[in-house]
Formats: sequence, structure tokens, C-alpha cells
Amino acid sequence: MKVSDIARLIGASVNGNAEAEITGIGKIEDAKPGEITFLANPKYQRYFETTRASAVIVSEDFKSKRTDLTLLRAKDPYVAFVFALKALIPPPEPLSAGVSPVSYISPKAVVGKDVRVGAFVCILDNAKIGNGVKISHGSVVGEDVEIGENSLIYPNVTIYQGCKLGKNVTIHSGTVIGSDGFGFAPKEDGTYEKIPQLGIVVIEDDVEIGSNCSVDRATFGETRICRGVKIDNLVQIAHNVVIGDNTVIAGQSGIAGSSKIGKNCVLAGQVAIVGHLEIADHTTVAGKSGVSKSITEPGKIFFGIPVKEMHEARRIEGAMRMLPKIIEEFSELQHKVEKLINKE
Repeated sequence: MKVSDIARLIGASVNGNAEAEITGIGKIEDAKPGEITFLANPKYQRYFETTRASAVIVSEDFKSKRTDLTLLRAKDPYVAFVFALKALIPPPEPLSAGVSPVSYISPKAVVGKDVRVGAFVCILDNAKIGNGVKISHGSVVGEDVEIGENSLIYPNVTIYQGCKLGKNVTIHSGTVIGSDGFGFAPKEDGTYEKIPQLGIVVIEDDVEIGSNCSVDRATFGETRICRGVKIDNLVQIAHNVVIGDNTVIAGQSGIAGSSKIGKNCVLAGQVAIVGHLEIADHTTVAGKSGVSKSITEPGKIFFGIPVKEMHEARRIEGAMRMLPKIIEEFSELQHKVEKLINKE
């Protein structure tokens, strides 16, 4: 593909040889001639002077003294590179066409056009499968489940009864949608009575959920994952949780029951959120943080256990690092005072 074709595809302007042929993609530090790369993170800028790539996607205001490189200037180099990547290396087809003869589809299920079903898939009564859906090997689609058009279900996914998935939803291997919420009532004898989990999970359009996640069904009502949410691997979403549009959640995070996460939030790895809280829109919570109270003001960054605003958390962290030296100095001072007292 020519540089000019890539530039047109990603909406970039070209400085250099627009007719150069691009045959592959590489990282900026080890890309070879004929390959295209990108520079979005300042940490990698040191590699720009030595990269052997034929073309580099950079920001519109990027300054360069190199004349041997072709630059594609884009508003957002990272997003532009993603589009270039998809064009140059189309993703492999995860499932061959048709329905495997060793799958089971209930005669009471409704299956749309161009649906692909892998081996040992089980689709139960009254399930509704939209046009263009792909359900890969070993997955289970429970009774009354709905899966919207062009959704992709990877191997060994289980979707419990009654759950609803929108269009263009992607669920990766090992994830369970609609398992029981964690609800047990303590009894006088010290045992627990299980609380029936009667609700469902609703996953809206354009959501992607990673592998080995668990999204629990509501006690009653809905657990809802709103449009455009992206969830990493090994994430736990408890009963009756609501996650707002376009929120991103990184691996090993957990959200306890009935909490509501706003729109366009970012939860980094290993974030824990207590139940029955509300998190304002555009909130960022840094990794390994614990949220024990609602966050009501939008657009702020938090860190720590329990979380504090980032600037405060950094001050506290800085003070804690100084503690050993302060203790040492205090001990020396105490020793000198004791000496003075003993002289008297």
C-alpha cells in the first residue's frame, strides 16, 4: 500500500515520499525499511532519530530535522496508527462460515442470517441470535438470551438465561455473563440463606469484554454495561452494577454490588470499588486503588487506599518516603537531649 493511500485512509498529510510502498508495520525502535511506525508517547521520541522505518505517523505539530523519513502528520497519531494497522494487517477470521454439525441449536431458538456457530456450541430455547453473529467453539447461550447483530463470542463463553447483548459486542474466552450475584442472608445459627438472583445482565452496543471476566446478574432488575465500554481480562462486575458509556476498566479490577460508574471513566489495574457507590463522569482511578466513598465531582484523578485526589496522594506518598530519615534524625536529637539532661 502506498503512503498516499494510508494518509488518505487515516486523514493525515504527507511530508516526504507519498509514493513509497509500505509492506508492513513495526515498532519505532526496530522497524525496517518498507515498514510504517508511529510516535505518540514522548518516552519513545529517542528512537525517532535512529528508526529505520520508511514512514512515521506523528502529530501535526511534530518537529523533525530528518529528511530521509516520510512523515504522516495526524491529529491523533495513536488512533491513526490503529486504522493503518487494520488496513495493512486485517484481523484473521475467528470462525469458518456455517454451523458446525456437532453444535446444538434448539428448534425454539431464532437464528438470523449469516450466523456462524462453532463446534460444541449449545444454543437453548427461545434464544435470539442476530444477523452476522459468530459464536465460537464450546460456548453456551442460555434460554431467552438475545445477541445483537455482528456480535462475536469467543470459545468457552457462557451466557446465562435471559441476558441481553446488543450489536457489535465482543466477549472473549472464559467469560461468564449472568452468573448469580453474591447474595446470602446470615441466619441466627451462623449459616447463610441464599438470596435468589432473579435479574439479568444487559450489555449495550459496541462493548468489548476480555477473557475470564464475570458479570453477575442482578438480584432483581439489571446489571448494565452501557454502550462502548471496554473491559480488560480478569475483571469482576457484581450484581446491579451500572457502568456508563465508554468507560474503560483494566485487568483484575473489581466493582461491588449496586455501584454506578459514570461515563468516560478510566479504572486502572487492580482497582477495587466498594458497593453502593457512585463515581462521577470522566473520573480516573489509578492502579491498585481502593474507592470506599462516592466520587461526586467529575473529571478528577484519584489514587491510593482509600483514594485521594492525585495531588494530595502524591504529597502523602512523598512524606511517607521521608519518614525513615525523619525518624533517624528524631532519634539522634532525642539522644542529644538525653545527654544534656544527664549532664545537669
